[in-house]
Amino acid sequence: MTIQRLQELRQEIDGVDDQILELLNRRAEMVIEVGRTKQQSQGEFYVPSREKAIYERLVSSNSGPFPADGLRRVFREIISASLSLEQPLKVAFLGPQATYTHVAAMQQFGLSAQLVPLKSISSIFDEVARGRASYGVVPVENSNEGVVSHTLDMFMTSEQKIIAEILLEVSHDLLNLSGRVEEIRRVVSHPQALGQCRLWLEENLPDTPLVEASSTANAAQQAAEDEGTAAIASETAGILYGLRVVKHKIEDNPNNFTRFLVIGRQGQGPSGRDKTSILFSVKDQAGVLYHMLEPFYKRNINLSKIESRPMKSKAWEYIFFLDMEGHAEEADVSAAIDELRGYCQFLKILGSYPRVR
Repeated sequence: MTIQRLQELRQEIDGVDDQILELLNRRAEMVIEVGRTKQQSQGEFYVPSREKAIYERLVSSNSGPFPADGLRRVFREIISASLSLEQPLKVAFLGPQATYTHVAAMQQFGLSAQLVPLKSISSIFDEVARGRASYGVVPVENSNEGVVSHTLDMFMTSEQKIIAEILLEVSHDLLNLSGRVEEIRRVVSHPQALGQCRLWLEENLPDTPLVEASSTANAAQQAAEDEGTAAIASETAGILYGLRVVKHKIEDNPNNFTRFLVIGRQGQGPSGRDKTSILFSVKDQAGVLYHMLEPFYKRNINLSKIESRPMKSKAWEYIFFLDMEGHAEEADVSAAIDELRGYCQFLKILGSYPRVR
């Protein structure tokens, strides 16, 4: 390729970039008008189903060579910046910065949202309930370690609605200041992260003490302050705290995902591919477990999760959390829930929201 041809291509790219900039500003003007219309009609500000439809439409019509994953990331930030033009978006998450919950919040809301770290799951629910945050992001389960019981417990008393779910692939790095394994005197991380890397640690650092931290980000912070400490944390945490990678991807199971929920004060309408979450307590009577599942079986409604938690007010009685495919406004789902309600001491619909693939 000659220098002249290279210069010609760069000029063409500059021209395309100018067109992109012009279109972005044109899109921004439309978004501002959408914001005014929402205020007049008191419409919901953030609609996850609309975002999901945008991503799916663009990915399906993309003929390449621009990669589909890159396309989604680009439009994630375009939508994030556009939402900030409509209304400042404040999102609370389980901190500190660089936790996996922080990464999930960035994945869902982009970098233009005001992401606020809080110290506990209960404080996130409270922040949203009081209107000090528009939305909250909380972890609910990991594919290897199971449910986050505190999140499920909070739904028993909270009136917040689930408006979206986030599925984050979790990859753990071993990080320290030097990047050298021989300097490691102890390994620090959240108990779940330590559990997810147990086999690797036993094989490669069998005599090294394992120390629990309040979060993977807190572990990275400790490693940044002590040359003999290594942290198991995300790549994002390593960048934030100036750590080097000793070993990438040390999780024992590469199929390691954590599911997060986005909570808000208002529910979402149907998107065409939804999930509904409910919690309920059944009456103590013969055949109650059969009756609990029968309404969904009869209507061919797929149940994707059933989890039980003990009631704190009564010994040996339980609260059930159930996820099903479909929206609570759909006829079959609504009828199944109503039939189940007849066997319950109480039943609460936690929300219907777009289902993540």
